[in-house]
This record gives sequence, structure tokens and C-alpha cells, in this order.
Amino acid sequence: MSQVYTVMVVGAGKRGMHHAAAFAANPRFRVTGLCDIDAARVEAGVAKLGGGARGGSDAAAMARDLRPDVFCFCTMPHLRLPMIEAGLAGGAKLIAFEKPVALTSAELFRVRGALAAAGVKAVVSHQHRYGPHYRAVKEIAASGALGRIHTVYGTATGWMTHMLSHMIDYARWYAGEPAAQWAMAQAAGRGKLADNHPSPDYIAGVVQFAGGIRGVFEAGAGAPDQPEVAKWWGKNRIGVQGTGGFAEVLTNGGWRALTRRDGWREGPGAMNYDADMPPYVQDMADWLDGTAVHPCNFDGAAAGAEIMLAMQRSAAQGGQVALPLEAPADEQALLKAAVAERKVLVSDPVNAKEYGV
Repeated sequence: MSQVYTVMVVGAGKRGMHHAAAFAANPRFRVTGLCDIDAARVEAGVAKLGGGARGGSDAAAMARDLRPDVFCFCTMPHLRLPMIEAGLAGGAKLIAFEKPVALTSAELFRVRGALAAAGVKAVVSHQHRYGPHYRAVKEIAASGALGRIHTVYGTATGWMTHMLSHMIDYARWYAGEPAAQWAMAQAAGRGKLADNHPSPDYIAGVVQFAGGIRGVFEAGAGAPDQPEVAKWWGKNRIGVQGTGGFAEVLTNGGWRALTRRDGWREGPGAMNYDADMPPYVQDMADWLDGTAVHPCNFDGAAAGAEIMLAMQRSAAQGGQVALPLEAPADEQALLKAAVAERKVLVSDPVNAKEYGV
């Protein structure tokens, strides 16, 4: 009989309960703990899971007591390192958590070092890649129909700390996970620097990847509208271009491609947690079993995080930033010191409300 892995989930909000419910629905997992500082959320969450999980408010203490195989946390970005440390102290074999990996490279280096020293697997929730429309673009890129891939891109009207790691992760996936060599970027607008996902209102830049592949990324108020998409948070476009054509996905607007070999093709698709979470969770069981590495593994996410942090350094300090990063820094402090007080300029009225202009 296949081993059943125990799971503790920290965060009983929307995303935490998405994870907890997906674990509970998979016979390879048993949710033994649900933690949140909001007692009412915990009580409601435990009831929703069928009452078999223990509730609590102290993540570190619960992890030490429960010793879960999987420590999953869905908390605000400033809590990454303490949650990683709590999972490691609780003896977890795998730690699953939300993007972004870290708010600063100083934190990223510490998280990466702690996981490596403990030999613990980690997964980061870039689970959009399980969507059939995202996979359609990957299949086209991997088929050779695009010829020599030379450009990848990602745009999102949502702000950086919410969305940019998604754009970078899927664009790298489409290009075959090339290593980044340098990044250069600009940033504008201070409004979202005080958000719980702190970000400049707009950031845009270029990334040079190995193999002569260029990446172009932007997130925030200046990113273009995708009028085919109604949901504001779904106005994200990620694509890949080559000598034989292009293919791209819209988070809430399907996919489309034009290639010399196959002509014009398109298909439907929209982000769907109910559909995306089950395979994301099952792949954790497979990785724990040792049969396959998780597609959303920490190493890939950390490579994307370095790109995102290099863009921030460039926006704050100017010039190109070499990758991989050699020394830690506090990119949040750099941005807060460097981004001008001027109001951000929006690309389209659809962005005006979210950015207060």
C-alpha cells in the first residue's frame, strides 16, 4: 500500500483552504493540523475538512508537536523565512508555500541555505502551469514548431509581488528553463510599496538568457490591458516567439499560436484552482515517493526569484545586474529609497482604479 503522508497547513484563508481541501481530497495525504492566528477561521476550516485536523494558532509549536511530513504555508510574503524555519524544526520532508519565494535576496539566500542544509524538498505555488491553456503553449514550444526560440515575455496588470514571479516562471518554462545572465529594469510609482505585497506600482525590464534568448517582463500600472479578458487579475499574457512562429496564453482568456508548420490555432482556458490544485498536490506525493521531481520545485522558483530581484536592483541602482546574484541585498529598501514620488502613469483606464490615479 502507498504511504499516506501527513500534512499541516498554516493559513486558513482562501489560498490556505484551497491547499487544505486539495490535500484532504487526495488519498495519499491526511491533514492533521490547520493553523491561523484567526481562531474563527481555524474553527470553520477544521469543520470544512471533516473535523479530523487539530486546530491552533502557533505554527512553530504545532509543527514540533505534529511532526508533519508536509508543512504547507499560505501566509503574507514577509513571513517566508520564519515559516520555513518552523517547518524544518518540525521535521517536514517537504515544505510547500506560496510565491514569491522571498522579498529580498538576503532572505532568499537564507531560505535556500536552510533548505539545502536540511536536505528538505520544497515546492512553490506556481500552479497555473497545470491549466490546459498553459500546457497547450508549452506543448507547442516543446514540439519544435516555433523553430529557434529567441524571445519570451510576460505582462500582468497586477503588481510585482503578486504577479511577476508567475510571468517569469512560465516564460522560462516555455523556453526550456534557460539560465539568466543579466537583467535591467525601471520602476515607477510608490503607492504599492506600502501594500502587504510590497511593490513599485510598475516595473518593466529585459532579461538576457543563455542561448541568445531575450526576456521582456512588466507588471503593474503601465502593463497593457488585455481587452479579451474581463477579470482584472486575469489580464496576464505570457508567450514565446521563435523563427517559426509564436504561441501565448492569457490567464483568463485561452491560448493562441501561429506557426509556419501548423498555421493559426487557438483554444479556451481560464485559471481554475479546483482543476489546477489536484495535480499540483499529487505531484508532491510523487516527489516524496521518489518517482518524479515536482514541476514547481524550489530550485526553478528560486532561479526566477533571482531574476525578479535583479530587476528590482537595476530599477533602484541603474544599469545591468549580473546573474546569478553573488551577494545578498535588501531590494525592498533599495526600491523605497530610489523610486521617485511622481504618480505612476497608467497604460489604460482599466488600471487607474487599482493604482489610485
